[in-house]
Amino acid sequence: MQQIYHHTFPNGFTLLAERMDHVRSAAFYFLLPAGCIYDPPEYRGIATVLSDLMMRGAGPRDNRQLSTALDNLGVDHNESVGGLHLSFWGATLARNLSAALDLYGDVLRRPRLPEEEVDAVRSLALQDLLGLEDEPAQRLMIELRRRHYPPPMGQDSHGTKEGIEALNLKVLRGHYRRLVRPNGTILSVAGNIDWEALRDQVGRLFGDWEGGEEPVLKLGTPPGAGKYGHVQKKTTQTQIGIAYESVPRGHPDYYNALGAVNVLDGGMSARLFTEVREKHGLCYSISASYQTYKDRASILCYAGTTNDRAQRTLDLTLRELTRLKDGIEPDEVERVRVGLKSSLVKQEESTTARAGTLASDWYYLGRVRSFEEIQKALNALTPESIVAHLHRHPAGPFTIVTLGPESLRVGEEEKN
Repeated sequence: MQQIYHHTFPNGFTLLAERMDHVRSAAFYFLLPAGCIYDPPEYRGIATVLSDLMMRGAGPRDNRQLSTALDNLGVDHNESVGGLHLSFWGATLARNLSAALDLYGDVLRRPRLPEEEVDAVRSLALQDLLGLEDEPAQRLMIELRRRHYPPPMGQDSHGTKEGIEALNLKVLRGHYRRLVRPNGTILSVAGNIDWEALRDQVGRLFGDWEGGEEPVLKLGTPPGAGKYGHVQKKTTQTQIGIAYESVPRGHPDYYNALGAVNVLDGGMSARLFTEVREKHGLCYSISASYQTYKDRASILCYAGTTNDRAQRTLDLTLRELTRLKDGIEPDEVERVRVGLKSSLVKQEESTTARAGTLASDWYYLGRVRSFEEIQKALNALTPESIVAHLHRHPAGPFTIVTLGPESLRVGEEEKN
């Protein structure tokens, strides 16, 4: 039986935990509502720079002392910036969890944000941004999301050259004070833990943290949703990106939507791989993935091909997306079901995966799903249920973006 615990402190800080008796490790995952969609227009990239700077000294420790303390505890750690959240995670031996959380109490509440580190952090962010020029597939998907979602939801964590160069210590510290706060923050822990001791420690570390105002997001109009756009680049390859709306996590059709995208892309037997890549030899890479926010979700597709095969690749990919509602075979659903269940089993054995899932479930659903609930939903998937979902929520209209030397032909409804 799963052992799931929850406590929300008066300041809005939420603690989740799962005791896993069969492991000797523990993982923690901080989810802060400070993602790149909150980057001001004049400081795009500030969330990425801030997340790096927060790890360069905190509390009584400078940059080197903090790094050494984490290394001495054997903490495998990282930080990342998503659209909605700033994330800090780590994994270590269960006996070192308490000491690791003490360090992150300083990172979140008392970061030094040292002025002498700003230039180095800003330089790294600019190098990462410049590196996108050598990653056409990643650059394409950034542009696809920017066009498909209403701003600022389509903002990318890499930011802009102008935004990063405009950053200074005063701006960074102001952004930290405005966005890094207890209300809305989730800490999830999974592993061989003592719940009462964990709750008491987290209460000492974060219980007296004063809350802040939640920033208001005003959504604009997507610049190209349901349209076609082209990024000109002299290259021997063409990158193709396609996006269309789906149902968000928590929707009654969520598992059918997940089933549908896994029919399209779930291994070498998946529709897109077999129909576009294998049968016709049109592209070297093709994929589809599901991305969700609280109130909306999308299917994002990618194909990389040579210039002479780009038009045919786009045409056949769109055909497969639209004709999926015409029928799905039982063996396709069985393959999807086995794949998703295998992922679930692997997750049960990983403290890091479980910590991430706890936080994600709580954010999207306000609760933690049990393994039994997920298995029941996966067992209920049938060709008929997925096809019915696709008739209720058909693929399209499509936002299409291509990157390469020549633009492609699209239907009238997708043209600018």
